[in-house]
Amino acid sequence: MNGILVISKDIGYTSRDVINIISKCLDTKKVGHTGTLDPMANGVLVVCVNQGLKMCELLTNHDKEYIAGVTLGIETDTLDMEGKILRKEDIKLDKEKILKVVKSFKKTYLQEVPKYSAVKVNGRKLYEYARKNLEVVLPKKEVTIYDIDVVDDIIMNCIVSSGTYIRSLIRDIGHKLGTVAVMNSLTRTRLGNFSLQDAYSIDDIKNKRYKLTSIIDAFPLIQRIVVNDDMAFK
Repeated sequence: MNGILVISKDIGYTSRDVINIISKCLDTKKVGHTGTLDPMANGVLVVCVNQGLKMCELLTNHDKEYIAGVTLGIETDTLDMEGKILRKEDIKLDKEKILKVVKSFKKTYLQEVPKYSAVKVNGRKLYEYARKNLEVVLPKKEVTIYDIDVVDDIIMNCIVSSGTYIRSLIRDIGHKLGTVAVMNSLTRTRLGNFSLQDAYSIDDIKNKRYKLTSIIDAFPLIQRIVVNDDMAFK
């Protein structure tokens, strides 16, 4: 039972919920995921099992693909529709301007991390500061938007580097449009080589309708060196 499981997470589950379910079904505590999905988000959650945990960092660093819903004219403290509304604006923007601004984010830039996130500052997670209404300087990190487009009204399809916050990207797009914006839905459709087509549901796991991807199959492009027993001992 060593390898990778690709899960299609449903809305309402935390990433931790999924790990707990898999841990119980597979009867092992050595289970971890490679990138949190918030409860309001669904889609690809890549889970490493037993020896597969050693590959978590490599998988976490892969690029990711999302479909995100955007609501213009609303600002919340969490940058999504589940947060406290801070501001509302009446806006009228033509589709051509929206498309032009969205496509202008196909670039590398410094992105400010959301205050409701697990990023640590001075040893404490940012959401701990936020919940206690404590002021803290939000860190910025370099992210790359490899591709981005508007697929229907104000629904975006984007391919981004590891560490990109889609909520922050939507906030930044809103600011460039001269307004505010929040995320109203999020589906992760791909992480690295793993897509929704490869994914198992929670019911599949509970009913043992799954197959682990081996560590070797999960990294087809990484060079392998096979050593003999003597070299392995050394």
